[in-house]
Amino acid sequence: MGIKDTWDLIVIGSGGAAMAAGIEARSRGKSVLLVEHGVLGGTCLNVGCIPSKNLLAAAGRRHRALVNPFPGVPTGAGGVDLAALMTQKQELIDRLRQAKYTDVAEAHGFPVMYGHARFVDEQTLEVDGEHVTGTAYVVATGSVPHIPDLPGMETIDPLTSTTAMELQEIPSSMVVLGGGYVGLEQAQLWAQLGVAVTLVGRLAPHVEPEVADVLRTVFADEGITVVEERAVAVEPTPEGVLVRTERGAQVTGHRLLVATGRHANTDDLGLSAAGVQTADRGFITVDAHQRTSNPRIFAAGDVSGAPQYVYVAAQTGHAAAAGALGQPTTVDYRGLPAVTFTTPQLASAGVTEQQAVAAGHECDSRVLDAHDIPRSLANRDTRGALKLVIDAHTRKILGVHAALDGAGDVMLAATYAIKFGLTVDDLADTWAPYLTMSEALRICAGLFRSDMPTSCCA
Repeated sequence: MGIKDTWDLIVIGSGGAAMAAGIEARSRGKSVLLVEHGVLGGTCLNVGCIPSKNLLAAAGRRHRALVNPFPGVPTGAGGVDLAALMTQKQELIDRLRQAKYTDVAEAHGFPVMYGHARFVDEQTLEVDGEHVTGTAYVVATGSVPHIPDLPGMETIDPLTSTTAMELQEIPSSMVVLGGGYVGLEQAQLWAQLGVAVTLVGRLAPHVEPEVADVLRTVFADEGITVVEERAVAVEPTPEGVLVRTERGAQVTGHRLLVATGRHANTDDLGLSAAGVQTADRGFITVDAHQRTSNPRIFAAGDVSGAPQYVYVAAQTGHAAAAGALGQPTTVDYRGLPAVTFTTPQLASAGVTEQQAVAAGHECDSRVLDAHDIPRSLANRDTRGALKLVIDAHTRKILGVHAALDGAGDVMLAATYAIKFGLTVDDLADTWAPYLTMSEALRICAGLFRSDMPTSCCA
């Protein structure tokens, strides 16, 4: 196949972390080989960010037509052609795969070798029977959905976020197991496409309570039933599936979608032969420089246990390649933003109040209700909130948390504020464009000075 057998760096995987590692190594003039056992592009492109947000946008468009708050502009929505939606989703994936992965790899000059990679010892990789050797390696194989070992799970055919986004027909009803970001997005996606959805599990367990409460209200408004209990067993029924909870609730649906976290994608990778240690759910143990227990092998992205965002994967990929090539570096997580693409979006930057207290801060916080945000009033949708967490002594911003339309866009400014040490007074005294959701940052900052009502821009 024309692939040489010795490289400066061999990267296993082809997603965001792998591409970043390849680009980093090539920028240093090193030879790089990517090895991919499936489809080019990794989780984000093929089964994660891109398809889910594309389908969420489609479902949201339908929902907005059905619940239009402007009676003077009548709208309507009919049934859903799910097969057509899945076709246009795949067209987007294929187009981005070519433009952002195939073309990029060719432009930077690193080939992709297709086949299953497996370490045969601490310095040699076998790809479908062919041996290739790298001076160093980066493992960037990502993660896959975790199916919990509940009694009865083996008797049904559960969906995951991956397989659900390949459905060709709308199920009549669905039980979503798990209230984290994947569970929340999938529950609302299918509900807005017309499916009767029940979510089992604690809703948004790692989100500030004032923010999570907003989404509870929204889900109730949209007819999504939420049972905030732990599932203990599942079983098939003539109509589909039944889920039993720890408190004896019985929830039924046509299909079960499992969204209870992910585990490392390291099956038959030969990590033990390579002397690479792993932790819970198979995630590879790395140090601050992404180095594994084998000094020749680094790991990046989801498989390294890093926060599961593609932009984190990319940064860890750069860091892993730099370390593998002799220039160790670290990833700066200050102000790390996160977005759950529900409607409204849940978004955060920095730490929660509980995390800040655990880190030794004496905190102060304020919560701005969407009723006090001009943009929300203009939109005729005041279900929302923004919370600012600060250090009570330095008044520096520690965390920003929101449930708002476009909350993710607000977090860019929040990330800058946290990373560069701005105070709540800096935010209150900085320009904010009127009738944008980002103005909520300035308004909320002003609450630390006074809780008296103000005029629109005062």
